[in-house]
Amino acid sequence: MTGIPHDAPGEPDPLHALDLARLRRRTSMKWRTYPEDVLPLWVAEMDVPLAEPVVRAVTDALALGDTGYPAGTAYAEALAAFAAERWKWEGIAVERTAVVPDVMLGVVEMLRLVTGPGDPVIVNPPVYPPFFQFVEHMDRRVVQVPLDAGMRVDPAALEQAFREATAGGGRAAYLLCSPHNPTGTVHTAGELAVVADLAERHGVRVVADEIHAPLVAPGVTFVPYLSVPGAERGLSLMSASKGWNLAGLKAALALAGPAAAADLGRLPEEVGHGASHLGVIAHTAALREATGWLDAVLAGVQANRNLLTALLAEHLPAVRAYPAEATYLAWLDCRPLGLGDDPAQVFLDRGRVALSSGLPFGTGGAGHARLNLATPPEILTEGVRRMAAAPV
Repeated sequence: MTGIPHDAPGEPDPLHALDLARLRRRTSMKWRTYPEDVLPLWVAEMDVPLAEPVVRAVTDALALGDTGYPAGTAYAEALAAFAAERWKWEGIAVERTAVVPDVMLGVVEMLRLVTGPGDPVIVNPPVYPPFFQFVEHMDRRVVQVPLDAGMRVDPAALEQAFREATAGGGRAAYLLCSPHNPTGTVHTAGELAVVADLAERHGVRVVADEIHAPLVAPGVTFVPYLSVPGAERGLSLMSASKGWNLAGLKAALALAGPAAAADLGRLPEEVGHGASHLGVIAHTAALREATGWLDAVLAGVQANRNLLTALLAEHLPAVRAYPAEATYLAWLDCRPLGLGDDPAQVFLDRGRVALSSGLPFGTGGAGHARLNLATPPEILTEGVRRMAAAPV
């Protein structure tokens, strides 16, 4: 398989490129939801300039007037090459992929393929809030199976939920978050193989949200769900949107294991029309040409992860940041501060710093908050200073 061209080594850290004044000119959700006196460290947007190959690809398309509908398999081919190089996984078959508008809409469509109205969908809280919102909106029933104390999947609890969900021959799905948002847990090959075995034994279909797959910490290995033994009937959603900060350029890919090809084949053609052609172009360029930029971001996020540990030790020693192996998010246990179930609201009201409330993440979210590390270190430092001032 053709390798991915890399940017020149030593690319500067994009997290050092922008100052607060320039960031406040942005009009996206992160920077416009709250008043200007609030420092936003919440929603999953990165405070970085775009990778130059992505800018160039989109600019070239605009210059050509290439703004029609998406076509072809370039995105899938780029992801296959990225997976082969990055994860040593040759398992992406382009013919078993489909372009979808974004990961969550792709999740909805995959769940439609393998479940019906009222069927249970099992999730592992604390987990990304749209898991609840989208599943309930599509008239499925959310079943919560919390992560264990170490923020990992609990096989015994999962097996019990699978058994109950399919009792009497009913259909059920397991919506796996991998890597896990908000904890940053990276599931191991062994853990995923157990999931696949349990799913097969109980007739549960696995749909894996792997949007944060490119964002693993140095020295950590991401394992695609479809790469483990027994996952042949699995479905996965992947995208370059989180890794390269492309949420506003909508595009994602649905992937099917060999035994799920027929399921994916039933995906309505019109679903693919929801993706942005410019999004497909941007994501393809990111995967093919901007891996050096990604590595620079990962190094910057790891530096900020270490900085957060030091800042909390100095200013908020009672707060625990769970060790994260992936994402650019930090899951904070603020319960020792005595700020109630929603410490993020206290930080906002008293400190004028916005974190994501833990409550919408489901069971285990009370007393917690999620902090976005993908910001210049100066902003992170000021954010923690404001958090420390809030409890007084």
